[in-house]
Amino acid sequence: MSLVEIAKPPTAENAAIHLSGRDNVAIARVPLAAGQPVRAGGRELEVKDAIPAGHKVALERIAAGGEIVRYGQEMGRARVEIEPGRHVHVHNVAFEEIHFHYEFPSGEIALPVTPKNAPTFRGYLREDGRAGTRNYVAVVAASNCAAHTAELIARSYEQEKLPGNVDGVVAFPHGEGCGMSMGPDFKQLQRTLAGVLDHPNVAAAIILGLGCEVNQVEHYLGPGAPHASRLVGMTLQNTGGTRATVEAARKEIGRMIEQAAGVERVELPASKIVLGLECGGSDSFSGITANPALGYCSDKLAGLGGIPILSETTEIFGAEHLLVKRSRNREVAEKLLAMVSWYKDYLRRMGGSFDDNPSPGNKEGGLTNILEKSLGAVIKGGASPLMDVLEYAERVRTPGFNFMNTPGYDPVSLTGMAAGGANVFVFTTGRGSASGFPTVPVVKVVTNSATYRRMSEDMDVNAGRIADGEATVEKIGEEIFDLVLRVASGEKTFSESLGHKEFVPWRIGPVM
Repeated sequence: MSLVEIAKPPTAENAAIHLSGRDNVAIARVPLAAGQPVRAGGRELEVKDAIPAGHKVALERIAAGGEIVRYGQEMGRARVEIEPGRHVHVHNVAFEEIHFHYEFPSGEIALPVTPKNAPTFRGYLREDGRAGTRNYVAVVAASNCAAHTAELIARSYEQEKLPGNVDGVVAFPHGEGCGMSMGPDFKQLQRTLAGVLDHPNVAAAIILGLGCEVNQVEHYLGPGAPHASRLVGMTLQNTGGTRATVEAARKEIGRMIEQAAGVERVELPASKIVLGLECGGSDSFSGITANPALGYCSDKLAGLGGIPILSETTEIFGAEHLLVKRSRNREVAEKLLAMVSWYKDYLRRMGGSFDDNPSPGNKEGGLTNILEKSLGAVIKGGASPLMDVLEYAERVRTPGFNFMNTPGYDPVSLTGMAAGGANVFVFTTGRGSASGFPTVPVVKVVTNSATYRRMSEDMDVNAGRIADGEATVEKIGEEIFDLVLRVASGEKTFSESLGHKEFVPWRIGPVM
């Protein structure tokens, strides 16, 4: 039955949601008591256990070792025989790594072309052709040694009234930049910081160091750096210490603010939007409501020549075959699989597993293992062809749907996509993740109405209306797309208004 037909209170017909004809489980729409009748997938049964909302109920007898199927895909095997009506979760489902026979693309898919009369937004057109959705001055620490001073500089503007089209002076403090080996990890940090310095939402910036750290300020001022009027470097050791550096930075920033104030928003096509797709604090409803709705928005943007970015390599594991099948060409598919393989080796070296990913909150929300979580997570990317695959913090350049190699840890993933050029984020959450980014607006889409009621001042869109039977996936997807255009034009998100601005570069290498 269509989700929009589900009504409250629960009846046999609407107590559980059955997603695919192959599925041998259904999802409790609301908490189900033992004895609750359920009709789903052509089957009639009574629930034998109390089942929390979002958790799975077996629709048929599943033999020990038999496949558990959700979204029409295998997500685990039964540890023991599971009777119809039983609760299906970590106590009776075993995680098993699946080895796929990949279906590779045989041809080449053309890049999307922006149609005439495409939707528009009002943004800041930068010299390189990219579009800013915000107009900030950034103070970026080159290392942990300069982090506190960067924060002091930004704080000194908190009570000052800035010109209306200057969004603020923000700091990028972090704990890296010194005590690092000069290898891939160091280069990744440099790529990340360069990306937030030369970002379309940043009108001008200061790169601030102590002076003796591994990550030297001069690296960011060399060939290919933004024009000197947009980027200034300084160190505490050369400028005279903490207080003297704050004063020196304020003199530079005064000029930068005046420069930023002279830039006005103009009408731009939606193809200029680079949309970071993120999920955090996921629950079982993520793959039913918010993620499919965001996938609808992603497909619409990709079709217009915009760039939606899916990330979190740990959360495509077990679903990567679906992305391989829709890749632009064999080369893109192989690049994606190489990143999954690299991540497996990375976790192995650290003594970890992909299945370490579901958090206690994820499991409480009904997600049993990483396979189930991934199958629901990739839906954020819709059904558009995968046009390119990127390293962490790599600049996005290819129109259409992209993938970036990042961890599943939300602030690190957001940081990588922002450094790559994302100028808006949409972040889906079931448990109520509250986070943001210093210079990129984050739209929060909640997966269920219960969390929305508890955290309505943090959530911009309630996709729980889909499971409540009050809206379709397409309707919420349109709402998200329209809100993205408004936010790109300057409308504030709740995370911005509340001051969330987490910045966490991905640290993968040794500490020296």
